[in-house]
Amino acid sequence: MEDNRIKNIISALDDLNEDSTVPKNIRARVKNIIGILKEETDVQIRINRALQELDEISEDTNMQSYTRTQIWNIASLLEMI
Repeated sequence: MEDNRIKNIISALDDLNEDSTVPKNIRARVKNIIGILKEETDVQIRINRALQELDEISEDTNMQSYTRTQIWNIASLLEMI
């Protein structure tokens, strides 16, 4: 069940990563988060690391409000696991 939810979150992150309106530095960090979630470590460790990265990304002033909302939604999905 957790794997399925994480796959859905990775899919949402992939969509964000492919969005050309997202700044390159944000896309690079999103790609890093995808890598974190695909690691073979404990699920809670991966989730906590990803949440920390998402929190840092959401504070970027160069980001559009729509993108920030997407990041908050992804963070909420991770918190529910």
